[in-house]
Amino acid sequence: MFDSAWEAEEWTDSLYPDTVGEGFVNVGYATPDQKVVDFLIRQIPRWAEFLRSHNPSMPAVIVHSLIDVVDGQPRYKVWIEPQND
Repeated sequence: MFDSAWEAEEWTDSLYPDTVGEGFVNVGYATPDQKVVDFLIRQIPRWAEFLRSHNPSMPAVIVHSLIDVVDGQPRYKVWIEPQND
C-alpha cells in the first residue's frame, strides 16, 4: 500500500514495460491498493492508444476491474481484453 497517490502513480508507470512487453495480451494486475488500480484504469487506454498510433494493427483494448475480498481484505483487480470491432 502506497502512502500517496504520487507513489502509486510512479509505481504504476513502472508497469508500462511489462504491460506493453506482453503486447496487451493476458495483461492483468491485482493489488490491495485501490490507488494503483484507479491509475491503471486511466493509464492503460492511454498506453494502448499511444502504441496504436505507431502500430495501427494493434487492437484497441477494453479495461475491466473487479473488487474481490481475500482474507477479509479488498483485492482490486484490473485486466484488459482486445476490443472486437
